[in-house]
Amino acid sequence: QVHLVESGGGSVQAGGSLRLSCASSGYTYSSACMGWFRQAPGKEREGVATIYTIYAGGDYTYYADSVKGRFTISQDNAKNTVYLQMNSLKPEDTAMYYCAVQTVGGSWYQCSRQERADFGYWGQGTQVTVSS
Repeated sequence: QVHLVESGGGSVQAGGSLRLSCASSGYTYSSACMGWFRQAPGKEREGVATIYTIYAGGDYTYYADSVKGRFTISQDNAKNTVYLQMNSLKPEDTAMYYCAVQTVGGSWYQCSRQERADFGYWGQGTQVTVSS
């Protein structure tokens, strides 16, 4: 089965930056969509950013409105790793961040929706804390 391991979380001051990494292994099938989600205490897990690969044409990326212009998702296929570069961090970005692999659907549309029910494999999460 698929195993995902996140890293790169930590504590930063508002306005700072962090880069999260998600290393994947153990694939039994390929997925065109991977994403980052986050969950703060007492709140639902929400999509942050997803990346959809079109092998002949590159990648398409999708972002929640709350992070557009500040976060960037990217991937290194050779390293089986997905990244989330987070800049201009705000206290409201504080959450546990999870990497996930889409297992339902397979089109760019399902990837762009960032619905957690469409993602069947999840990492253990990495904590991001932003202080004011």
